[in-house]
Amino acid sequence: MDFLVLFLIYLVCVLTGVLLLCVYSKRSHSLAGEIMTDGSQVFSRFMPGWLQRATQRVFHHLFHTRNCTFIILHLVLEGAVYSEYTWEIFNYCQELEFSVYHLLLPYLLLMINLFFFILSCTSNPGIITKSNGTSFLQVYEYDEVIFLKNMKCPTCNLKKPARSKHCNVCNRCVHRFDHHCIWVNNCIGALNARYFLIYLLTLTAMAADIAIITTAFLIHLVLISGMTLGTYFDDHGQEQPVDIAFLIQYLFLTFPRIIFMLGFIIVLCLLLGGYVCFTLYLAITNQTSNEWYKSSRAKCHRCHNSDPVQEKPNAYRNIYTKGAWANLQEIFKPITDCEKKK
Repeated sequence: MDFLVLFLIYLVCVLTGVLLLCVYSKRSHSLAGEIMTDGSQVFSRFMPGWLQRATQRVFHHLFHTRNCTFIILHLVLEGAVYSEYTWEIFNYCQELEFSVYHLLLPYLLLMINLFFFILSCTSNPGIITKSNGTSFLQVYEYDEVIFLKNMKCPTCNLKKPARSKHCNVCNRCVHRFDHHCIWVNNCIGALNARYFLIYLLTLTAMAADIAIITTAFLIHLVLISGMTLGTYFDDHGQEQPVDIAFLIQYLFLTFPRIIFMLGFIIVLCLLLGGYVCFTLYLAITNQTSNEWYKSSRAKCHRCHNSDPVQEKPNAYRNIYTKGAWANLQEIFKPITDCEKKK
């Protein structure tokens, strides 16, 4: 019973923490702002005014200003997982004669991931300035639904190229703006989308590989110990054959840190896997998160419009897609010069 309570508390904490972080990390800030506003209205009934103001200031600093908080958190979480993997799982697996090459693969993925993480943090996402604004205006056509001609950014006082957007966090316009990612403290745009995609892929591969190795170690340990053939006495003093619930409880009490880490990584794999699939879908269809979100709103608005004939000429259509392979090439070799897209 104690095991179930501890496990449920742990699961709730992990899911709540990861959910809160994901709300603000991978989606546009407009959607995050709506969620934050609704949440504030709910908690305003129970929280005193001074606590609400302090909470709002903290959230504003974390999610609406450039800071290194989540970069530090990212490195701390990564360091904690790899410390546990190195000091316990790696040594145990060596004693069980696991393949050394397989055990070293997470370290190789870590080096690649950190390299592209640094590039995602420090590289220019495609900042639009007075000197390169004219060049960016020639890259993409205006679809006249999401991106309109002769529009100016009121903050930068620059003519807005198609597919660009002003980032309120960085206070700059970005070419082919996707979103602002708090985990890399940078915008994701035309010039660093390739680095961010490889960073995501290697991060997901790291988590999946460590989860596979850890699960294989636990299964191997159970099999060689012969626990599946044993019995135990329940709370009523009756002898029972070992079942899955008993095995999980035994492993949780014997290797608590490993089980905690495995649970965290499995949740992380599911979330990262879903987001990687979404990012690959956007890349293959030549869309950005910003365009996908705005097009979804445009379609919803058109569905609720009482005069569909009037809206038909302005119906949203993705004019930037050129086929899956060409769209992926554009991610890894972005168009930034005066060459006009066909």
